[in-house]
Amino acid sequence: MYSTLRNVIVLAAICLVAVAAQAAERQPLLQEGKKTLFQRVVTHPGAQIYAGPEDGAQVVKPNVKTFTVMYVYGRQGSRLEVGVASNAAEGWVEAASVTVWPQAITMLFTERTSRSPVLFFKDHDSLVATCTDEKLDARVRQFLDALRAGKSGQPVLQDLPVIAAEPSDEEGAVSRNRFYLMPVLQVDNQFQGTKLVEVASIDPGTGGGAKGVATGPLKPKNAQSQELSTAIAFVIDTTISMRPYIEQALTVVRNIYDALEKSPNKDKVAFAVVAFRNSTEASPGLEYTSKLVSDFKTVTDRESLEQALAAVREATSSSHSYDEDSMAGIKAAVDSLSWKNYASRVMLLVSDAGPLAGSDKYSSTHMDPSEVADYLRANNIWLTAMHVKSPKGQKNHPYAEKAYKSLARMSDGTVSYLAINAATPQSGAAQFEKVGKALATGYMGLVTATAEGKMLQKPAEQPKSEDPEEQARQLAQISGYAMQLEFLGSRRQNQAPGVVSAWISDTDLIALAGNVANPPLSAYPAVLLTKNQLSDLSKRLKIILDEATASMRLGSTGFFQSIISAAAQMTRDPSKFSSAPGLNLSQTGVLGEYLDGLPYTSDIISMTESDWYAKTVGEQTQIINKLRSRVARYDEYDKDRANWESFGSPNPGDWVYRVPLTALP
Repeated sequence: MYSTLRNVIVLAAICLVAVAAQAAERQPLLQEGKKTLFQRVVTHPGAQIYAGPEDGAQVVKPNVKTFTVMYVYGRQGSRLEVGVASNAAEGWVEAASVTVWPQAITMLFTERTSRSPVLFFKDHDSLVATCTDEKLDARVRQFLDALRAGKSGQPVLQDLPVIAAEPSDEEGAVSRNRFYLMPVLQVDNQFQGTKLVEVASIDPGTGGGAKGVATGPLKPKNAQSQELSTAIAFVIDTTISMRPYIEQALTVVRNIYDALEKSPNKDKVAFAVVAFRNSTEASPGLEYTSKLVSDFKTVTDRESLEQALAAVREATSSSHSYDEDSMAGIKAAVDSLSWKNYASRVMLLVSDAGPLAGSDKYSSTHMDPSEVADYLRANNIWLTAMHVKSPKGQKNHPYAEKAYKSLARMSDGTVSYLAINAATPQSGAAQFEKVGKALATGYMGLVTATAEGKMLQKPAEQPKSEDPEEQARQLAQISGYAMQLEFLGSRRQNQAPGVVSAWISDTDLIALAGNVANPPLSAYPAVLLTKNQLSDLSKRLKIILDEATASMRLGSTGFFQSIISAAAQMTRDPSKFSSAPGLNLSQTGVLGEYLDGLPYTSDIISMTESDWYAKTVGEQTQIINKLRSRVARYDEYDKDRANWESFGSPNPGDWVYRVPLTALP
């Protein structure tokens, strides 16, 4: 009898625990019209969690980490019940201190090479009316002038449909090193060639709801401009065929040093040289894959750099392939040179061969040019690819040109690529000297103008000239102008505009008004990920890719569903991916909800199942190799301490990074 009673009591206790656990486990509110997607918000600077929804409720968490993504469990009055986990609420926040965020996509400003500042319109109709205005160019300039006048204390136009803008050209850009967030709320695709995007704009330096542009305290022009210095790194192919260009690189450096000797800013321009060849595993006679020839030297140290460069010799044996490991040279230059001492950073790549593909077993980086381009952007380095086109490499030219244009593509769409016509080694070397000198001289002009407190002239548009020397001058103007704006914005601590909700165009409106063939992008999409989430994605993709290699041999069809599931989860709700990294959304029947309504999609996620199965084995292999290159880039993200934002969290797993959508599956 006693035993039976004890069993009843134990059973009752277990039931009570189960009921309590079930009560504690809650499901967030669903997004409108969805069956599996939960409502989420992202916190503004200064957000607090309260014990209840009523006024006077106790603050239980006074300092919520900025940009924390939370699920919504309830709404009452002016407050939302929220929690970081998808099965438990933590408390209540003011609705004004968060932004509703239906997916994980945010926008980043592109480089300010030639585009106008982004305008933030108060509503969708105002932006549409502006885009359809016959005098679009004049309207946009009118709005920019009105906002500029408002900052100087002059009257602002009544009923102005624009509530904020990026800092003006005179103020400088929002620094690429400054962490801000522009969550994408919705997108209108009614206009061909541009998207109208509803965003919030949150910056840790603002309250999240302020209107206008906060630029921080301004320093005297000369005081800040004197700090600008420029680093120019030559990354040179030193295989057998490149001897004339090695010699001409020394000539370019000498000529620039001669000019600098007479300049008051001679200590503000420095040169470095990195050499590359190919895999020494495949071709031991090459001696090295990449080699640091000389770190940055100013004119005062010119002798040591000239000696180092003069000692560089072309290889004495051939590589295993026509393509060389130029990506190894670039990565070595990024990782090994003393860039931190220079505000503007330039890299000049010189090669007569294409790069080894990231999938090549002898590639030392295992990254394709597009991933290396992202690596350069993360390190604020501006690359120009100088592709020497000789008759011997004619069959290689199309591949090399495509690869180097991908490498030299800026986020706004500008491509800093120059073809050197080398019908003979002598003519090619002569043209290279002119092009190299034009580029280096342009970057000297950046230093001189900034030191004198002058703004460089804004480039009209992307280069059109057919002459490589003139193209080089124009490219130096474009990137030099953007670097000056970046420098000024960084010194002035320019912030992104703080708005709760506004509409922008992701393409430059003035360029659209001028019917430019390829108008520059003004903003591009990225996904906010934590270190833990990126690590989960990397591990999962490696497993999927290994399975894919097997499936290509075995004829399995599971790869496509797995990769699309991973891409959909990371774009829509990364935290759900982290909690269930093996979940195949296609098998659960909810993949459509995750994909439906995404404002931007990566190249992989936009592919349909029929698209995948219609591809040849070779085409499928190319996609798999592209994904492997992206996984290699994730390893570099993990090491990139400078661009992870901790917001005071001691746990690196909680740090956040804005990963470009192009780098995701």
